[in-house]
Amino acid sequence: MMTETHINSNHVASIPGLNNINNQKDEVDKIDDIGWKAKLKIPPKDRRIQTTDVTDTRGNEFEEFCLKRELLMGIFEKGWEKPSPIQEASIPIALSGKDILARAKNGTGKTGAYSIPVLEQVDPKKECIQALVIVPTRELALQTSQICIELSKHMNIKVMVTTGGTNLRDDIMRIYEKVQVIIATPGRILDLMDKNVANMENCKILVLDEADKLLSQDFKGMLDHVISRLPEERQILLFSATFPLTVKQFMEKHLREPYEINLMEELTLKGVTQYYAFVQERQKVHCLNTLFSKLQINQSIIFCNSTQRVELLAKKITELGYCCYYIHAKMAQAHRNRVFHDFRAGLCRNLVCSDLFTRGIDVQAVNVVINFDFPKMAETYLHRIGRSGRFGHLGIAINLITYEDRFALHRIEQELGTEIKPIPKVIDPSLYVAKPEDTQGIEEANVSK
Repeated sequence: MMTETHINSNHVASIPGLNNINNQKDEVDKIDDIGWKAKLKIPPKDRRIQTTDVTDTRGNEFEEFCLKRELLMGIFEKGWEKPSPIQEASIPIALSGKDILARAKNGTGKTGAYSIPVLEQVDPKKECIQALVIVPTRELALQTSQICIELSKHMNIKVMVTTGGTNLRDDIMRIYEKVQVIIATPGRILDLMDKNVANMENCKILVLDEADKLLSQDFKGMLDHVISRLPEERQILLFSATFPLTVKQFMEKHLREPYEINLMEELTLKGVTQYYAFVQERQKVHCLNTLFSKLQINQSIIFCNSTQRVELLAKKITELGYCCYYIHAKMAQAHRNRVFHDFRAGLCRNLVCSDLFTRGIDVQAVNVVINFDFPKMAETYLHRIGRSGRFGHLGIAINLITYEDRFALHRIEQELGTEIKPIPKVIDPSLYVAKPEDTQGIEEANVSK
């Protein structure tokens, strides 16, 4: 017959040799505590010049925000070394549970400013939707979800992206597999809510990125509907580069004593030098060809004002002998995804697009933006030129101005309080080209002509 043996914990400590084992374990834990950073697969350092848009910080470190180590591992392995100003301002407030209204320029780290506190607050043990991020375009949803997946790779958190233009049945099956964070466009997430597939009763955090666009006529009333499905106790993080009346009204209706962050003293990006060239409509393609031959383009984005003109211009550029992709809202979603993916991967140097591509899309290698057609609205102009000079790096924006555009040019300069200069015969490369030593550690894009 077996007898139970009870070992007194006081006696355990006195068992010969066990003290040594415990001491060794403590030492190993200490070493592990100190050396965890050394084991990370950190990408090579980006040595390009950065402007004060991202360097003008208080000097905080990510570790100071008391984040889980698994999240810190994802942050550092993403190559993020220190928080940018918008991240310094947003992360601690978001972690305290307060609603936030944040205004910051494009390309200054807004996605990290909300994704880090969202992931920190998700409980991996709870198999339910705990956070919802809504963005206005499919491309931005894909990009944001990819960042969240990379940041959370050590956290055992399931992140899902759902957008219009993809198979609804596939999304329903994926939600049933239990996800904790959803990144979505408004129409699709509402569809899933209305079908009682996306259960939001435990969704305590809602992020609205590019809120000015989400609250425009294009998505009229959708966000009110979404919020009606969330629990009473919830946190809303609202990010917007511009602050029209619709955002103010929404804030007053739904946000509770929000903490306001405004890093928009100047509306244009500091690293982007802006020029205009007066041309006749029929000279535009010739002028573009001259720019291609004279500029040191790493990658460029060229904007047109209609989908038809996007396709026509892309055809002309290809005929001139340059590699060129195009993307616009009327293309099939799978085709758009492929173009976006390949351009980000550096498979082509030039991308022609409509304003679909103006919001939040982050392609770090873009150093030249060309407005082949000048926009009518200051807000559109701001979002377009924000495609270069991402995360405080340098870039140029060149505007082809016809006689009809001259008033819009002056008005947009006035509204944004910026200067758009006449294009000089030679543009100083130091304004938009990274020095060879600054590009060490940046994976060279496999770009053809």
